[in-house]
Amino acid sequence: MTERPTASAAGRLSVIGIGPGADDLITPQVQAAIDDATDALGYYPYVDKLATRGHLQLHGSDNREELARARSALDLAAQGRRVLVVSSGDPGVFAMASAVFEALDHAPAADQARWAGVEVQVLPGITAMLAAAARLGAPLGHDFCVINLSDNLKPAATITHRIRLAAQADLAMAFYNPSSKSRPEGFARALAVLREECEPGRLICFARNVSRADERLAVHRLDAVQPDMADMRTLVIVGNSLTRQVGRHVYTPRSHG
Repeated sequence: MTERPTASAAGRLSVIGIGPGADDLITPQVQAAIDDATDALGYYPYVDKLATRGHLQLHGSDNREELARARSALDLAAQGRRVLVVSSGDPGVFAMASAVFEALDHAPAADQARWAGVEVQVLPGITAMLAAAARLGAPLGHDFCVINLSDNLKPAATITHRIRLAAQADLAMAFYNPSSKSRPEGFARALAVLREECEPGRLICFARNVSRADERLAVHRLDAVQPDMADMRTLVIVGNSLTRQVGRHVYTPRSHG
């Protein structure tokens, strides 16, 4: 029988990243936290991956309820439970770690007092960006930046401004959340900027469902790329001006200029 903590002692909140999909890409550190936990909170598909762990109580929620999820997790931990907040990839990359600290930062005094004894730890995971880059070769072998193309939490104008500056700085770029049914225009906006700032032969890499059974990789020149080539399950990597192909692999040289 699984031991349950009592409400008399503050518990622990572990913000974890379960990687891009494959079980063997979950780090041993994260696996140990999963084995020790009592509860797991997260977006439905992420907590569903833990459904076979019978010792866990699962608390799935919609993907737009990050702050409410963080507060619920802190409340459970304050009751003495060992709580997971689950993200895909790494929890610090467009994921739940920031939401947990935002909840702590803006908490009313009563919540701050209740959560004061909770131990919070963030455990890294393998990001979709790094998993995709490894599958492709080494497209992020030099300086690069990461941009979320969703305008759900920031203005579209900010996104295009950052892409333009990154292109002018000749950085490789990794794009998260390029296109969705509700916001299909994100990748199209990015392409418009890239076509203004980059040469037509710039290499654009697409990695869909990396590490899953239906993984799909593709590499195209910028002048051959269409907006419908990427969806929310696709990680897009834009090379810099020196990025090149060697056989089926793509790499960016470590020297520049």
